[in-house]
Amino acid sequence: MASKNVETFRAAHQAFNKRDFEAVVNAIDEDVIYRDRARDVTFRGRAGFQEFMRGWVAAFSNAEISEATYIDGGDTVVAQFTGRGVSDGPLGPLPATGKPVTFHFCEIVRFNDDGQVVSGDAYYDQLSILVQLGHAQAPQKAAVA
Repeated sequence: MASKNVETFRAAHQAFNKRDFEAVVNAIDEDVIYRDRARDVTFRGRAGFQEFMRGWVAAFSNAEISEATYIDGGDTVVAQFTGRGVSDGPLGPLPATGKPVTFHFCEIVRFNDDGQVVSGDAYYDQLSILVQLGHAQAPQKAAVA
């Protein structure tokens, strides 16, 4: 049986898929610190975390978390999942392309004694997203001697 922290994390992902951002932020501490490591951006507080979520949905209105697995480390839980969506809005300064993306995502979140998320780190391959959208070229493979 999964721990309460794993269930809280899973429920937050399900709420994101339903665009129930209020349910997501209810699971996090008011002073949460969340780091998007791929972009080197830190979001602070519930409003900051909502900004993080809304940024993904602005770029991919049908963004979804799927195939999630959770690793229970007590007050720390790791989630690995597949992110999917179609680029129908700007991704930062980059225009929408109408192209679909599929990428791997890893989140590490830490919980306080009250079962709320107090910090998190998101890791994903930003280059693969940009390549799929046509905003970057895939690196050339090295020749094998």
